[in-house]
Amino acid sequence: MHLNLLSHRIHAAFTSVSIPKGGVGLIRDISPVLISSFQAKMGICGFALCLVITTCLWRASIQGEQQRRLYRDLMKDYNPLERPVFNDTQSLTVNFSFSLMQIMDVDEKNQVLTTNIWLQLYWFDHYLKWNVSEYPGVTSVRFPDSQIWKPDILLYNSADERFDATFHTNVLVSSNGACQYLPPGIFKSTCHIDVRWFPFDVQRCDLKFGSWTYGGWSLDLQMIEADITGYIANGEWDLVEVPGRRNERFYDCCKEPYPDVTFTVVMRRRTLYYGLNLLIPCVLISTLALLVFLLPADSGEKISLGITVLLSLTVFMLLVAEIMPATSDSVPLIAQYFATTMVIVGLSVIATVWVLQYHYHDPDGGQMPRWTRVVLVNWCAWFLRMKRPGEKRVCSACHDKRPRSSVSSVEPTNGNILYMGLRGMESLPCATSPDSGVVCARLMGASEEAPSVSSGQGDTELSKILDEVRYITKRFHDQDEEESLCSEWKFAASVIDRLCLMAFSMFTVLCTIGILMSAPNFIEAISKDFFT
Repeated sequence: MHLNLLSHRIHAAFTSVSIPKGGVGLIRDISPVLISSFQAKMGICGFALCLVITTCLWRASIQGEQQRRLYRDLMKDYNPLERPVFNDTQSLTVNFSFSLMQIMDVDEKNQVLTTNIWLQLYWFDHYLKWNVSEYPGVTSVRFPDSQIWKPDILLYNSADERFDATFHTNVLVSSNGACQYLPPGIFKSTCHIDVRWFPFDVQRCDLKFGSWTYGGWSLDLQMIEADITGYIANGEWDLVEVPGRRNERFYDCCKEPYPDVTFTVVMRRRTLYYGLNLLIPCVLISTLALLVFLLPADSGEKISLGITVLLSLTVFMLLVAEIMPATSDSVPLIAQYFATTMVIVGLSVIATVWVLQYHYHDPDGGQMPRWTRVVLVNWCAWFLRMKRPGEKRVCSACHDKRPRSSVSSVEPTNGNILYMGLRGMESLPCATSPDSGVVCARLMGASEEAPSVSSGQGDTELSKILDEVRYITKRFHDQDEEESLCSEWKFAASVIDRLCLMAFSMFTVLCTIGILMSAPNFIEAISKDFFT
């Protein structure tokens, strides 16, 4: 009985509800059949399901009609040029924020930042309110941004050719007049790129938004914190934070303030790419410059190696110049390091020329100055623990415990033997050296033949032999002095080589550590980019 009564009520509701054309007749025709069929076959559960479906169709038909009527009523006397406030002296509050989706590009050369941003604007429109009870089921509507009033918020420091790079979307309006406008856009903004600490730099790029025509008395722009929850990571930059601030600026033309909201995109450069492609090769090349002082002077490649390293650093310097902007505000950190390394390599080439000049010094040019001998040969050689090539042999001979005569302890050079033979040939062993043996044989033969000749002829022959001996002795003695002088200059060149190797190695290490670690976030960059 109750089921039949409910069926009659549903049938009456179908006949009284406004349903789109063609739908009313169809429902009137099939409703008795559906009711009887469900009563007979499916029972109460099937009938309840049919009741739910019918109710949904009824609500949808009502909402479509109510939205159409609401749009017509709201736009009847609406003027999109009119500021939507109850009193014209009242300031309209606009809450502004944005969602940073991606840092697309940072152009250091042109100093332009390209970002993907979704703007967020919220305000109340006094003329877009309605009573939900009068329009059942309609809680919000959407308008194209050209049909209603919206704040003219623009990016002040835009570098885009169109200036306004937003994509115009619909405005979501609620029943209480709350308007929500979320236009996305690819924004190109000017940004002062400070390359002082490149590639360990942190950049701060401002995005300044504000009304283009409304002052603070007409439009009160308020800030909401930026949203970075949907941020997509960039391969070159790490996003640190996006702080914001509200500013008010006064112009000479007007008494009212002009508010703006400025968000600062703080980003840190990822240094792995530049470290592997610029810094590490530069460190290795500067290390090769130290090998100049390890090459022997007789190899003839010391100057060539130094100049080759210098040219390699010049190529890397050109690569850095192509990346950096043509500005004189600051010198990049990597450029400072390259310039310092080039100076070190240049000085090493100069030191190499000095070494070669000492190594191939002409013996006829004179002896080594006293200060050079004292500083290089004595002091520096002692400090570097260097000894002359023949010094170890002489010292070992001096400390030999076997008894030797004073003559045999002298280094057996031809000049010394002949010189000592003139002073006392009778005490000199004739077999000390091959040359001296020949001379002694001639002398002994001359002494044996002396009785068979006259004394005058013997004296003449002996004087000729002595003159020859003196000439040979002088020549050998000059050769020994020349060799001794050359070896002294070569030893001084070796001392300079060793001294420059130590000095330049220390200077290179100190400059590398001092320049690179002077960056404020050097430790952070190395720990995050190279060890994570």
